[in-house]
Amino acid sequence: MRITIKIDLNLNLTGGNMVKVFKGLVLAAVVLSFTVFGSIAKAADPIRIPVLNWTSQIVMANVMAQIFEEQGYTAELVPAESASRYEAVRIGDLHVAHETWESTMALPFYEAMDKGGLIDAGSHDLITFEEMGVPNWVIDEGLCPGLPNWEALKSPECAANFATADSGGKGRWLEGPYEWHTEVMPNRLKGLGIDDLWMVKFACTADALWAELEAAKKEGRGTIIFNWSPNFTDAAGFTFIDFPPYFEGCRLENGGTLETTGCGSPKGWLKKAAHIKFPITHPAAYKFYTKMSFTAPQIGLMADLVDNQGMDHADAATKFIADHRDLFDLWMK
Repeated sequence: MRITIKIDLNLNLTGGNMVKVFKGLVLAAVVLSFTVFGSIAKAADPIRIPVLNWTSQIVMANVMAQIFEEQGYTAELVPAESASRYEAVRIGDLHVAHETWESTMALPFYEAMDKGGLIDAGSHDLITFEEMGVPNWVIDEGLCPGLPNWEALKSPECAANFATADSGGKGRWLEGPYEWHTEVMPNRLKGLGIDDLWMVKFACTADALWAELEAAKKEGRGTIIFNWSPNFTDAAGFTFIDFPPYFEGCRLENGGTLETTGCGSPKGWLKKAAHIKFPITHPAAYKFYTKMSFTAPQIGLMADLVDNQGMDHADAATKFIADHRDLFDLWMK
């Protein structure tokens, strides 16, 4: 940064005039130092973006970081947990939470908002769905006749086709990481009255879910995994199981009973959260962030670049931006 100051020295610097000029120069220097160095300090404050444990969220975090850096900011990718990130945004440890799924994250999102410090920064242009399901080849090969109707899971013959070495003779449901839904799926098995035939195992990461699809196909056994849409599997051939309809309060975790907790999952929005001071501290970044609104195919593509095409998250983000340059330029205006 170059700052040029012109001072007219064609003055009568005698007596009181000299004192006034000196005081004026000192005051100007003090004001200038606070203004310049204060601006540099503010500009150097990195935008902290959470990185979680599923692909589209990580690629989108990298997309945002690269765009913020184009705008002249610095960005920092911060490992975080799904639910606790909203409290982190609320108190300012994080600036944003860019993938907030209604069916599993609405509660901590609204709790943090009610406490103050977190704001709703808009929604992506899509409808989300999260549920247990099977790759289409499980249905095509007749491993559980009657799917996708959940009542097909009552068959002992069906459950036997989904047993693994670690399932104790029962059919296995491979859930996502425990922190995503905690006891929702184990309670669902009890509510449906099929916990004598099936058990829930929790995957450590989303990558473990996709590895399970490959392993089951190779071993010739059935597999039921937790999945979501939008995701790369939208185009890969995947069918969600039809469970009893969801209604508000049906789950034990939300005040329901054992008779109602077998309900399926709701469809919902995909929101963006931000720290309340983000619009002030990083106005151009916040303006872009509120305009940023991805569609289901776009988010599915982010996941596909990594999970199917084998790119790392940063390179996938770079390619995604390049392939959608006009869209990003529009959002940056």
